Amino acid sequence: MNDLDLLIDLHLRNDRQGPGSDAETRRAIDLTRLNPNKQLAIADIGSGTGASSFVLAETLNGHITAVDFAEPFVERLREEATARGISDRIEPMVGQMESLPFSDAEFDLVWSEGAIYNMGFVEGFRAWRRHLRQDGVIAVSEITWTTAHRPAEVESYWNNEYPGIATASAKLQLVEQEGYEPLGIFFLPCGCWEQHYYEPLRSAFPAFLERNGNTGAARNIIKAEETEMSLYHDYGRWYSYAFYIARKI
Repeated sequence: MNDLDLLIDLHLRNDRQGPGSDAETRRAIDLTRLNPNKQLAIADIGSGTGASSFVLAETLNGHITAVDFAEPFVERLREEATARGISDRIEPMVGQMESLPFSDAEFDLVWSEGAIYNMGFVEGFRAWRRHLRQDGVIAVSEITWTTAHRPAEVESYWNNEYPGIATASAKLQLVEQEGYEPLGIFFLPCGCWEQHYYEPLRSAFPAFLERNGNTGAARNIIKAEETEMSLYHDYGRWYSYAFYIARKI
């Protein structure tokens, strides 16, 4: 296995592949101001194994196209949707977010939790805009500084890992410049990181190492995850994921 295959294997059995929670997904849905009784067309981009897709299906009335580049994630999402009896409302799809096979003005809502960084915040808002209908809504969560100033160690780490990180005010300006009206923003609380993401991930480490023969590559994957966890423990007050909800104008 290469490093990408190992990362997929590590995260495959968890409900979430990044910080978040069902409660915060519902909070973001409320901020979209979409009519829950209207038949909606929804795209969940970077859906992972489907945590947000399932909440969207429970909360809104519509059809959800769930897209992820990792086929194992998509297959697990498909199986879970069938088990929940909602496979008629969720269409899993393997695809790249940079080249989505969608038409112009196809969706009322474009959703992406913790995934837009793969192509870039501005690039995602710009590229996905054409898939939204007039007055359609986009909702994404994105790593964001919570303050204007922060300790050098955490700033160095995230500037290296994701140079696109910025404050919420800077991100909102970018949203506006791309032709959207901001509807709301909020930061994910600590529990979205610790209880809903890091704890399940940490508990998966022993089985992951055993499945992969305790190789050096597998141990390096764990080491990188532990470094990120330690950083959040020490410096989590200076950054988090923020949810950005905006309407196409």
